[in-house]
Amino acid sequence: MDAITLTDGLSCLALAVALAACAGIRAWLPLLLAGILARAELLKLQDSFAFIGSNKALALFAAATLLEILGDKIPAVDHTLDALGTVLRPAAGSLLAASVMWQVSDPLTALALGAAVGAPVAMAPHAAKSALRAVSTTFTAGLANPVLSFLEDVFTVMLFVLAILVPVLVAATLAVVALLVARRLHRRRAVVGAA
Repeated sequence: MDAITLTDGLSCLALAVALAACAGIRAWLPLLLAGILARAELLKLQDSFAFIGSNKALALFAAATLLEILGDKIPAVDHTLDALGTVLRPAAGSLLAASVMWQVSDPLTALALGAAVGAPVAMAPHAAKSALRAVSTTFTAGLANPVLSFLEDVFTVMLFVLAILVPVLVAATLAVVALLVARRLHRRRAVVGAA
């Protein structure tokens, strides 16, 4: 593997990780944005995933994004969406990750790599979001959840833009945050175990 191929490969992997993280917060919005960019030929997709920029896919992603964003502002509905998100967000993360692995010529290999990378990466922000929502619901009776939902919308768009512009930086930042969280959880378990 020469330096250019290695650089391209790392860039694709970083983009896959960053986009999957976006899907961990909102399942449909990153797919819609990726489809729009692919349609405008601003985002290179693996050939077998070109359908993401098709009219039908964009219409589906737009409708699902609208339902997800609006439904997430309604306190009773947001919990149902979070439960569905446990399945949808890793699937969306896998699809996004696989779609940007344009260096992989075999679509099945791209899908397998996308699932291996995208699903666990999408689950991390999903779990954090669910935990934050549980705390918000407990302490504000769900009244702060629509505000949190709006902030999640903004954060998803910002993370998506950064993922497209500087994927390696986003992926590295996500890795550092994950390590810090894991370290803190390990310390907390050690303190609880010693008590």
